[in-house]
Amino acid sequence: MEKQFEVIIDLIKQSRDNAIRVVNAELIDLYWNIGDYISKQIKSAAWGQSVVKNLSDYLQQNEPDLKGFSDKNLWRMKQFYETYADYPLLSPLVREISWTNNLIIIFAD
Repeated sequence: MEKQFEVIIDLIKQSRDNAIRVVNAELIDLYWNIGDYISKQIKSAAWGQSVVKNLSDYLQQNEPDLKGFSDKNLWRMKQFYETYADYPLLSPLVREISWTNNLIIIFAD
């Protein structure tokens, strides 16, 4: 009977791991899209440097439950996008690894 129960445990763990991968991919897509938007706004001169800080403040004031959108992280999202934007073969692959691992790659000396 325990072997049959272990099958259920394995199914639960497998499903949980799949869910984590899907959530991670969605977050990376979100960060990519935010970075893309910020990058294009700054390049077009529609936004100055201080707008990113204003955006962060706005998000914190209007959506206090949202975490991870400090001005520092928003700048990282922009840098993430700009690092890979010119490499269309790489951009889908970077969505397969965690945000932390992407930051390690970007900021590795």
